Amino acid sequence: MEIQQAVLEQFRAPFVFRSVDVSPGKDEVLVRVRATGICGRDRVIWKGGFRGFRLPAVLGHEFVGELDGKPVGVYPVVTCGTCEACRSGQENLCIHGAEIYGEQRPGGYATGVVVPRALVFDLPDDRFEAYAAALCPVATALHAARLAGVTPGMRVLVTGAGGGVGVHMVQVLRGMGAEVVALTSPSKADFLTSFGVEVVTARRFRKAVGRVDVVFENVGRETLNESLMTLRPQGTLILVGNVSGAPLELLRPALSIMREHRLVGSAAYTRKEFEEAARWIGEQRVRPVYEAFPLMSINDVYRALERRAIRGRAVLLP
Repeated sequence: MEIQQAVLEQFRAPFVFRSVDVSPGKDEVLVRVRATGICGRDRVIWKGGFRGFRLPAVLGHEFVGELDGKPVGVYPVVTCGTCEACRSGQENLCIHGAEIYGEQRPGGYATGVVVPRALVFDLPDDRFEAYAAALCPVATALHAARLAGVTPGMRVLVTGAGGGVGVHMVQVLRGMGAEVVALTSPSKADFLTSFGVEVVTARRFRKAVGRVDVVFENVGRETLNESLMTLRPQGTLILVGNVSGAPLELLRPALSIMREHRLVGSAAYTRKEFEEAARWIGEQRVRPVYEAFPLMSINDVYRALERRAIRGRAVLLP
């Protein structure tokens, strides 16, 4: 079957459209893509932020679609299934090397994707755009919150709260009973306030934020050190993202040493958490925030994302 793909052939260059013939192998199926979210990880790849990443590539791990006329999601990671991590339900930590759709395998910037049938699961309904926008962010938030041990009443800071991950993360944390402080740009402040969170826009934000129990660091290099200033003694910083891809540097390591900070990396999500995220969305426990665009306009969309002109997730529609 012939499908269309938006192919990244050079870093920081426009995507090129190609037609390819695909044929599912044994135990594989062709999912007709109905919507694909653009993740911050995609943008780091586009910028060349991952050392050794090989091009050409068809990005996009946040895709949903149809199979046999039914709405389906796809867990976007192929793991070994046999290592200790996989056997214990922590396949996001597979020690034998996972393959991710949109990276090692062609992803959802396309009209169709061939995937193992075992990765496919039914969606609660056919709101394709909503699931493409929020599945990955909600699952990421659920996983990060559990690593942090979030409990009702905790005061937490979410950086990059106006972005695709952040705007859904603040909703998940609120749903868990946390007191949320959202760091965002001034242009997105009023919108975030509508979710019942405290909003901070100052570039030097430590005084405005005060002390928090946990920081969910979605931005990385640009906000990391200021975020550490807000952590109480024995507080936890969960490193979710580093949007620039540039190396991180601790400007005041003594601060974290003397306050016994915990810095914890958060590696995406498990299959169980991904399907749990679908239930959160289906039950309308979070409100997906996105703007949808035709797949053919992908290069315009990436330019808009670089200008931070899109609220929430950008979603591509084949």
